[in-house]
Amino acid sequence: MAPVTRSPWTPLCLRKVRHTKNHLDKFSLRQGLDRVARPALCQRFSVVLRSTLGAIALVGAGWADLGAIAAPREPDPLAQITSVSQLSDVQPTDWAFQALQSLVETYGILQGYPDGSFRGDRALTRYEFAAGLNAFLDTIAVGPVDLTPEDLAVVERLQAEFAAELAATRDRLADVETRLADLDARQFSTTTKLNVLATFNVAAATAGDDLRVNRLDPGDTGSGSGRDADGRAIVSRVREDPSITFSEAIAFFLTTSFTGKDSLITTLVTGNGNSPTNNYTSDGWFNSFGTPVLNLTPTPETNRLSISEAVYIFPVTSSVQLAIGPKFLWSRFFDSNAFTSAFGRGASGFDTYGSPLINDLARSSGAVATWRISEQFELRLGYAAIDSSDPSEGLFRGDRALTTQLTISPVPNLNLRLLYDRSQIAASNGQVSGRPLIGVADDGFGGDLEDANADVFAVNFDWLVSPKFGLFGRYSYGNIDIDPASDAVPGGDLTVQSLQLGMAFPDLGKEGSLATLSYIIPFSPIEGRRFLLSGDGDGGTQYEIEATYYFPVTDKIAVIPSLYWIGNANNFNRNPNIYTGTVRTQFNF
Repeated sequence: MAPVTRSPWTPLCLRKVRHTKNHLDKFSLRQGLDRVARPALCQRFSVVLRSTLGAIALVGAGWADLGAIAAPREPDPLAQITSVSQLSDVQPTDWAFQALQSLVETYGILQGYPDGSFRGDRALTRYEFAAGLNAFLDTIAVGPVDLTPEDLAVVERLQAEFAAELAATRDRLADVETRLADLDARQFSTTTKLNVLATFNVAAATAGDDLRVNRLDPGDTGSGSGRDADGRAIVSRVREDPSITFSEAIAFFLTTSFTGKDSLITTLVTGNGNSPTNNYTSDGWFNSFGTPVLNLTPTPETNRLSISEAVYIFPVTSSVQLAIGPKFLWSRFFDSNAFTSAFGRGASGFDTYGSPLINDLARSSGAVATWRISEQFELRLGYAAIDSSDPSEGLFRGDRALTTQLTISPVPNLNLRLLYDRSQIAASNGQVSGRPLIGVADDGFGGDLEDANADVFAVNFDWLVSPKFGLFGRYSYGNIDIDPASDAVPGGDLTVQSLQLGMAFPDLGKEGSLATLSYIIPFSPIEGRRFLLSGDGDGGTQYEIEATYYFPVTDKIAVIPSLYWIGNANNFNRNPNIYTGTVRTQFNF
């Protein structure tokens, strides 16, 4: 079921519909025979037909028009006006000014659009004309309006001419009353909208032969890494392929607005995913290659509900927006791409939805400022910490990052993003691991390290070349400052890079679908390999090919098959290829 937002218009529309329907059902035109007409009634009546700007006009124009205003930004936009001067586009020199003035001040039946305009020069449909006639008949039935026999004859003629439209309007009023009552009954909240994303994952992986990994125990992906007696990184072999897995990931997105321009985003998540491809990963590479982002366990324990986002986004000025919160998704604000997504539509693996060197799901506390400089330029600046709730680390100790992004959009179908990311990686048990380092580092001799500083420069682009074809890609270059705890051991720089190039095929096979094909080098050390306990392999360069197809079965259900080919896994040239695939069924409601 689609989320329902209660509009402040709902109670007003419902009262107006019920009120008019009741009087329309019982109204007899001859009730006005004993009334004396006011001068220029016909002129005034022609103007009242253009006053179909309230609930009645919306009904006359169709239910779709009523749905279009289900979540307005202004409070009570249908409030009755009391003076014609409240209509911003009506001037005393207008030919119908006196008639409008009489409608407002004498008859009290004129209402304006939410922006305060009247729009008296727009064309009317016959249904809108009939809706205006209803409003006029309603006024005659309720209030003391004087009519001459001549004016009454004019009204009778119009009533006869528009009999079919009046009958249709009566039916529409009844239908709208039913729908609005249903809307009242089904509403989730007056301020909050709920969306749910549920993903079922079936995944399999095979290497076909023994596969080398940098970890102590080939049967335990969390066993860590180390060096042997000769100071070389320990290499073990995975000899068995993993079993096929079936898992789920579910997210509940609650979006609350207090002003219509702000958003309080609260996201609850649960799941039990663990990609079989993780069976082949070196220490520090868990949830990286060959794994869709939503094939994971997003909480410390499987199938436990947890908050993954609690962030408030609000405008500071017309062009500046601020997001602040103790929990937020860093990727919501940085390194996005039209053809990649963590949520399935486009390239959606851990190594493909964003740059492997800077996209870190653990970054979750801080603030992001967005400045929309112009249609062509946007600047973002953000600060994020990983565990701000821990008093020993807080906001300014432990892992943290400062990120800036400039987006350049010279034409509507082309976006270029330039990113700089400055981070500090806290040492744990004397080792360093964390973006931009995929793997684990020590001082090169098995000794401890101090906290490390890292800088990453990245470029990201997407280009819709034609309605059915697009190109996208990323390149990232990172430098990690390795600082040994012992003064006797020299430090140095560990420099790394990553690359992604891809093609996109929108609407392939069905409108709304998206097929992507990506080539990725996720983590390629350039200099300082000696510091890597895990991640250097035997000096090779891992590459991946990902093919993903987002196919919408309905507007609420999609099937997303993804295939991965991983060569030189874990940067071992001698490793066999890994072939892995995941079929996701996604429900979005």
